[in-house]
Amino acid sequence: MPGDLSRIKLLLLDVDGVMTDGRIIYDSGGGETKAFDVKDGHGLKLVQRAGIKVGIITGRKSTIVDRRASELGIEIVYQGAKDKQQPFWEILQKLALEPGEVAYAGDDIIDLPVMRQVGFAATVADAVDEVKAAAHMVTRRAGGRGAVREICDHLLKESGRWPAVTRRYFEV
Repeated sequence: MPGDLSRIKLLLLDVDGVMTDGRIIYDSGGGETKAFDVKDGHGLKLVQRAGIKVGIITGRKSTIVDRRASELGIEIVYQGAKDKQQPFWEILQKLALEPGEVAYAGDDIIDLPVMRQVGFAATVADAVDEVKAAAHMVTRRAGGRGAVREICDHLLKESGRWPAVTRRYFEV
């Protein structure tokens, strides 16, 4: 079980298979398409409002990832990371954080080394079995289909931050 989720100060995410459904669509002109769930984006904004920074560590490189990160105000973006531990430790050093203050969401075995270091490791319903076994939380939803929102809501609720960041939606 994870420790105290109120200690989480940073949420790091993989992209393909977590923020997206993992499919990469190429058009005839060589362009690339990825689909992101708008509810995931709102969940990330809620997390940011709660004072949790958000970052991306992905194994692939894509201008689409830069665009989505920019839209969401995500400044920590590492692309082309074949070894995700290197950017993970670099981010922790820059932000003066301990591994226990980080949540990470991944879906494939490339994510395991980081998942085993953090205070809270999450994965999506359609992740590979080895990642599901290593995770503190497995979402009900698949990657790119609201799984990130589930993770965000869980972090906020279990850390006691949910009421403060959602109050305005429930007040009449």
